[in-house]
Amino acid sequence: MKDNSHNELEVTMPVATIDPTTQPTEMAALSQPQPTKLEDPFLVTFDDSFDAEDPRCWSKGKKWPVTDVLAATGFNRIMVSTIMAPTLTTIAKELDMTDLEAVMAMSAYILATAFGPLVLGPLSEIYGRKPLLHVSNIWFLIFNLVCGFANSKGLLITARVLAGFGAGAVYALQGGVLGDVWSAEQRGKSLGIYLLIPLLGAAVGPIIGGFMAERTTWRWMFWSTSAFQAAMIVLSFTAFHETYGPLILGRRAAKLRKDTGDQRYYTAAERLDGSRLVRNVLLRALTRPLRLLATHPAIQCTALVSGFEYGVLYIVLSTFADMWIKHDHTSIETSGLHYIAIAGGELAGSQLGGWLMDKVYKRLTCRGNGEAKPEFHIPLMLPGAVIGALGLFLYGWAAQFGLFWFVVDFGMLMACFGLQMAGMPISAYVIDAYPDYASSATAASQFVRSLTAFAFPLFAPKMYSVMG
Repeated sequence: MKDNSHNELEVTMPVATIDPTTQPTEMAALSQPQPTKLEDPFLVTFDDSFDAEDPRCWSKGKKWPVTDVLAATGFNRIMVSTIMAPTLTTIAKELDMTDLEAVMAMSAYILATAFGPLVLGPLSEIYGRKPLLHVSNIWFLIFNLVCGFANSKGLLITARVLAGFGAGAVYALQGGVLGDVWSAEQRGKSLGIYLLIPLLGAAVGPIIGGFMAERTTWRWMFWSTSAFQAAMIVLSFTAFHETYGPLILGRRAAKLRKDTGDQRYYTAAERLDGSRLVRNVLLRALTRPLRLLATHPAIQCTALVSGFEYGVLYIVLSTFADMWIKHDHTSIETSGLHYIAIAGGELAGSQLGGWLMDKVYKRLTCRGNGEAKPEFHIPLMLPGAVIGALGLFLYGWAAQFGLFWFVVDFGMLMACFGLQMAGMPISAYVIDAYPDYASSATAASQFVRSLTAFAFPLFAPKMYSVMG
């Protein structure tokens, strides 16, 4: 189908049943009531009672493999973000880097994860979650492998940036896939189980990196994670199924049009995009995360709060090993083991926080006479923020005055427990508040988080030096 004035291909859909001049704008369409199957027999939707193709109706035996594959992918990509922490001094010496350049090599990866979701998240709302996962997996594998062979600081930093861009897909897909598959009542449980594996990556990375730095070359950090990524690529091709509802319905509508010869069958998403050029559809999708961040106060507030928490966490992750090595004169291996406290706090926070969040959500829904709201996830933020602040205070105070190592680690465990418990409700709120564009909304929040995770560690060494 062509536009005579522009002579460009349009998005295929049965425009004969739709007046383009009456189509609502993208954001307005989200708040307007949509026609039902009874009102329009040519509207293709999932069945209200049960539909085997609806991801929300999948069996747990199909939901969990999809969730677990994404979680395992996230584990590797997040582990790579921190695995360099204990070996920054070693890498800097071999590649003739300053301290700032060494930190930049680690943080550049995080910076790239700010921009990856802005592109990959919206594209997953056009082409589906599955293709974007596969493409980003292969992209990440290639450039993470290059990091292992880098013989100059320029090549290492460049490869880290490109690897981080591919790694960023998991942050956008996280919100989209969990929103596609799990209901709001299961949001805490699904987030808790999903985060169980990736959170290990942030803390296990420095542990593995420390042992590798002591016993072999630092390059094995990248070679080993690349081997793991290759295995995940094979697994994702076999166990990950498409979860994006509008794409599944679009395929169903296309099949109906082909089988019946009736071009009037359409989906709600096709109705919105009906007469728009492919170029315009892509432009609107790719700018959606930044438009959400610029115009939606809910996204702005959640992004700022989670961004600050993320930045503080990465200050700790990037300096924790250095604190033990320089302040307590421990070995690189031993310094890596202290990251177990970080892993323990985050894991405990995700599991207890997920369970409590579902309990609070159900209770508030019952009080509201069965009316569920995304805001019902939020109350758990306050106790989490208080516990996190107390933990950070204990960590800093105990480290400054040289108290027994267990007190220092316990303070960090408390801090990570609280930060995780406070952060999960933010993710749940964004997923449920923007169900049709969960990946774009998540990408908008992740943009700020990744920027703070990149920037905060850059000034941390100077801050620590000035403050003693």
